[in-house]
Amino acid sequence: MSLRKKQNIMGWLFLAPGVILILCLSFYPAIQALMLSFKTGTGTNMQWCGLHNYMRIFQDKVFRQSIKNCLLYLIIQVPIMLILGMILASILNKPNLKFKGLFRTAIFLPCATSLVAYAIIFRSLFATDGFINAILMKLGILEHGYNFLSHPTSARIVIIIALIWRWTGYNMVFYLAGLQNIEYSIYEAARIDGANLFQTFFRITIPLLKPTILLTVIMSTNGTLQLFDESVNLTMGGPANASISMSHYIYNKAFQGVPNFGYTSAMSFVILIMVAILALLQMKVGDKRD
Repeated sequence: MSLRKKQNIMGWLFLAPGVILILCLSFYPAIQALMLSFKTGTGTNMQWCGLHNYMRIFQDKVFRQSIKNCLLYLIIQVPIMLILGMILASILNKPNLKFKGLFRTAIFLPCATSLVAYAIIFRSLFATDGFINAILMKLGILEHGYNFLSHPTSARIVIIIALIWRWTGYNMVFYLAGLQNIEYSIYEAARIDGANLFQTFFRITIPLLKPTILLTVIMSTNGTLQLFDESVNLTMGGPANASISMSHYIYNKAFQGVPNFGYTSAMSFVILIMVAILALLQMKVGDKRD
């Protein structure tokens, strides 16, 4: 046996455990879920129903509402979060800034916070007798406490604020890693040529961070469309499903009341198609390499 063949065999042997785990724990369940999406019934009494589950999705008002909610979170929260993350990364990347490690840790810390714990904190902050209402009443903006979580618009706003607070630091770390790969001499040359902060940011930082920006946009889009914890723990999908996410609704249909795994599998693949299409569009728009 030649040396090249031995190297190829050893390479596949090293890859085999990971490949087997991915096939067993990812691809096989996905194929089973796809087959299940064409069936209806419960338990072992599952019958083939064709495209009935997918046709039912278009008639489901709650699922249509969950799609609108996720798209609203995507349109508002993702741009704000990414812009804030980029600005903070640019500030914390300055070589002469003191206590950089402390600031970086403080901004990233919300990402390491337990999802349930931070949801409870935000529920307390925006409660009728919570800190936010106390501040607004002190300032004379409100006369009485306002129940943010019992009104559709304000409940969605609370979720958006919570998402921005939690995930801005996470994206900031990616931008910091990208900025540290940019030679600081480029910024010094731009400063000598008379470029101000805004020109440096838009003409140097953003173009050189383009691959990282594309990565964070795709990851944030994927995460927002699969939003679950905030909807469950923060607003419980209320009021009257006004803030429910797609994953939350799928969970309710699968594990609350009479389970309908065929229908929930169909909804899951609708989310998969949405994520794939948006990721493909973002890659086509963002990646201009020949």
